[in-house]
Amino acid sequence: MRILLHRADGKTEPWIKDFAKYLPEAEVEIWHAGEKCEACDYAVVWSPPEAMLPDLALVKAIFVTGAGVDALLKFSDALPPHIPIIRLEDAGMALQMAEYVTYSVLRYFRRFDEYETQARAGQWLPLPQYPKEDFSVGVLGMGVLGTRVLQALAPFGFPLRGWSRSEKSMPGVQCFHGADGLDTFLRGSRVLVCILPLTAETNNLVNRTNMCKLPQGSYLINVARGAHLAEPDLLTLIKSGHIAAATLDVFRNEPLPAQHPFWQEPRITITPHISALTLRRESVQQITEKIRKTAQGETVAGVVDRKRGY
Repeated sequence: MRILLHRADGKTEPWIKDFAKYLPEAEVEIWHAGEKCEACDYAVVWSPPEAMLPDLALVKAIFVTGAGVDALLKFSDALPPHIPIIRLEDAGMALQMAEYVTYSVLRYFRRFDEYETQARAGQWLPLPQYPKEDFSVGVLGMGVLGTRVLQALAPFGFPLRGWSRSEKSMPGVQCFHGADGLDTFLRGSRVLVCILPLTAETNNLVNRTNMCKLPQGSYLINVARGAHLAEPDLLTLIKSGHIAAATLDVFRNEPLPAQHPFWQEPRITITPHISALTLRRESVQQITEKIRKTAQGETVAGVVDRKRGY
């Protein structure tokens, strides 16, 4: 068995060692631009370069080292439809995402962002606490990650809302779905958390029209993809006060350019795409299990529907 591996960061040696440990029967070949590859059975990639597509078109399955697959699906037309694209379902990312979002929600609910500003100005000014019943949290996207975030928030007693493309149900969560349910979902969400997959339908979904449906003084947390957010619209709505503050972990251009106006807006908290990092060992273990099942002709979870985009 041969695995074709590509890492955009070039750090392939730790992955090779983990595959040797968990899948010793496999030989791992590193993909290099301009070099001819031996025929491989499977590919393990994240954001492959376009030059790699001819080699990807020859494998039996492509495993993506993340939950999002938009970086690969932009080349979908160049990949034969019979080759399954299989994403990670969790591999430790869901817990990290839940930690990040829970912290961000509590930071706004307890007004710690405002206390941080006061502290820098040398001010001692206790602020009134928000009524919890008015601090509803709406999660856009109820897949593995979104569900784990809602589960993490449940013990704190916030009114929880979830929106998904198709109908879903979850105890303790008011669920909405489809285009018809989006408007009502937004109008009742004081905190909007975006954990959607990026597709043609969700691109630019968090725009001025939709953000204006949120209650006055709402908060935005984006841990999905930068392309979900219309960045100039967010700046306008923050300056008007309709959006009180935002925590952003993802951006249309990464790293975020030094001249980007987000850096100068104190009500926007920026983190460098760290809300849920790929944990190598857990990822290799999950990929190993799926490779073995695939090789035996068994069904595996996480197969991407190319039409839906996730």
